[in-house]
Amino acid sequence: MLALMLAAFACNQPASDTGNTADAATPGAGQSAVQDDVSQKNVVQIAVGSKDHTTLVAAVKAAQLVDALSNAGPFTVFAPTDEAFSKLPKETLDNLMKPENKDALSNILEYHTFVGVIKAEQMRDGQKLNQVNLKNIVLNVKDGKVMINGKANILASVPASNGIVHVIDAVLIPE
Repeated sequence: MLALMLAAFACNQPASDTGNTADAATPGAGQSAVQDDVSQKNVVQIAVGSKDHTTLVAAVKAAQLVDALSNAGPFTVFAPTDEAFSKLPKETLDNLMKPENKDALSNILEYHTFVGVIKAEQMRDGQKLNQVNLKNIVLNVKDGKVMINGKANILASVPASNGIVHVIDAVLIPE
C-alpha cells in the first residue's frame, strides 16, 4: 500500500519546462533534486532549514524518505524536535539510524506523517488519524491545545507547499 502511495506521489513531479530543473547528472534524482528558490518550501525543506530538527532530517535521509516527502503530497508531518529525540535512549536512536534498521526507522517516521492537511484548528478531541504506516494516532484537544497520543504537544505549525509541519515535543512510537 505504501509503495503504491509513494509511486503515485512520484508521478506528480513538475514538468521540466516550468523553469524547475532536476540534476540530470544524478541518476534516479527525485523530487528533492528540483531546484526552486522562489516557491514556498516543502515539508522537507522546512525541516532542513530548522536548527531544531537536525535529528529528524538525518533520520529522513537515513530512511531514504526525502524524495517521497518532497513530492506534491499533501502531507501533515508531526516533526519532533532535537530535544524530543534526546529523550529517547541514545542506543535506541543510534540503532535506528543503522542501514540494517531502515525499515524500523521508516515505520516510525511514517507514523509521524498523515496524507492530507490537518491544521491545528481543524483537530478535534478524540479524532483518529490513520498515518502513512497505517497505524492511528489519537488527537486530544483541551483549551485549544493539541496533544498527540497523550504525550506530544504541538509547539508550532508551519505551512508548506505540500502540506503542513506541526512541530512536536515528543517522538511518536507506534505500538
